[in-house]
Amino acid sequence: MTLPATDHDGPQLRRAERADLLAVFRIENVSFPQPWPYDAFERFLGTPGFLVAELDGRVVGYVIADVVDHYATPIGHVKDVAVHPDRRGHGVGSSLLSAALASVAARDVRSVRLEVRESNAPARRLYRRFGFDPLRRVSGYYDDGEDAIVMLLELPSDADGR
Repeated sequence: MTLPATDHDGPQLRRAERADLLAVFRIENVSFPQPWPYDAFERFLGTPGFLVAELDGRVVGYVIADVVDHYATPIGHVKDVAVHPDRRGHGVGSSLLSAALASVAARDVRSVRLEVRESNAPARRLYRRFGFDPLRRVSGYYDDGEDAIVMLLELPSDADGR
């Protein structure tokens, strides 16, 4: 499945395939101080919210989002998003996040949450641009002791025009 790019010069978005996993894993490793293990990505293959961004035939970013049960209510969860350092600041992350939100919204969720490192100001700015609001801080969330900021986005309901 190929998703439309945001414009003719933008990244091509599509579902992740097994052949993409090494590129995704490499991007994860250069993006985060405590990267996910390779097999964590394998578990999400085939899910609608595991998307990659390609430019010039090369995977330059990815997102993983799914729907989880939260007190018997489905909620979208952006689990991981990263863009290769060479491609940051060019709209790849925005394209991926937009597609991930569309993916979970299509599954009738009313809100989407994510966790972000307190020190990751660029990611927090991106999420704020999309309408995510800080909900709470979770002390020591990451293995290295850094706090996470839990952010929440309320999606418009059908009555609001969705």
